[in-house]
Amino acid sequence: MEPSTSDRFLRLLIEHSDDPVLLEATVRAARSRSELVAALPEEETRRHTRALVRGVLAALEDGGPSEEVLAAAERLGSDRARQGVPVAAFLDGFQAGRAHLVRTLVADGRRMGVPDAALLDGVTRIDEITTALVQRMVHAHRVAELEMARTVHEGRVQMLRQLLHGETVPVLAPLDPLGAYHCVVSDVSDPAVAARLEAGLTAAGPGLCGLVDGRLAALVARLPDPPPPGPLLVAAPPARPGGVAPMYALGRRALRAGAAAGLTGMRELADLALLTVTEAEPELGGILAAALLSGLDPDEPFHLELAETALAYLDHGGRIEATAAALHVHGNTVKYRIRRFQELTGRPLLDPARGAAVSRTANWWWALHRWLARATS
Repeated sequence: MEPSTSDRFLRLLIEHSDDPVLLEATVRAARSRSELVAALPEEETRRHTRALVRGVLAALEDGGPSEEVLAAAERLGSDRARQGVPVAAFLDGFQAGRAHLVRTLVADGRRMGVPDAALLDGVTRIDEITTALVQRMVHAHRVAELEMARTVHEGRVQMLRQLLHGETVPVLAPLDPLGAYHCVVSDVSDPAVAARLEAGLTAAGPGLCGLVDGRLAALVARLPDPPPPGPLLVAAPPARPGGVAPMYALGRRALRAGAAAGLTGMRELADLALLTVTEAEPELGGILAAALLSGLDPDEPFHLELAETALAYLDHGGRIEATAAALHVHGNTVKYRIRRFQELTGRPLLDPARGAAVSRTANWWWALHRWLARATS
């Protein structure tokens, strides 16, 4: 571009940079193209439009946008993200304003006798400058969105931690203070595994997941059906957010007991009640094992088989065939082992005629669990 032609184009732009009529028309163009931009205060759009027009002018004079101009573009992108304007809607408004400004400059330039080549060259330079500005705006918009997402997520996870620890905090979205939620606990600490489980836990309804005490925990309105396969998860009965702390504590205890028993998958807290209680009193379980199983030798492999068979026999309600199927042995083998077990311990495993069958069965079950845990440790 010849110096005289360049001067004429710059003079044209300078004359328009503070033209209130052009500024208002550019603002209207931006607002008409994007409903979300139009929902913002008009002075907000006017302020940014004025700053960008002046920034483009300064960039034309300096041979490119300065760091100050680029910083202004970043502030615009960041502001729009924090105002909840998506990047696509934000760029629609920006490009509409830019197009109106360029059309006005070209039309006025022609009336003033600025050659078309000079106008084309000027518009090309404007495009180069606005492209650089757009790149900075989009980058800043995305950075702000990520920061806000992290902030929102962290705030929600902090609320989850406080609720599970029994602290009194306001219950905010996505939870309903009057809703009822299952407290789900796990021993999963790997963020990648936790993310996959989180997707499965919240697929059935609203909920909130996060790492609490270093392990994945969740409050979910509905449990997934079917439950997600994989590591052990313990799900408590539904409770309001303000009452989930006791469920969390019980769930953690049940989780430890279930993990010690080698369980996997999702388990209801109620189904682990006996296992949880007995696991919490190992000394008492040891006393019970010594009283009931004194005739067994933990160093004798056959006695281990007898104890494992007796436990499976209790778990399957005293049914021979079900026990044999679970142990992958013949029914006669189960009968023989149960008979030898009763001979060595001097007591029948199941004897309804003596009464108190439930408590005696529970005592046998607890003693066998504790004896096997010690014998195989």
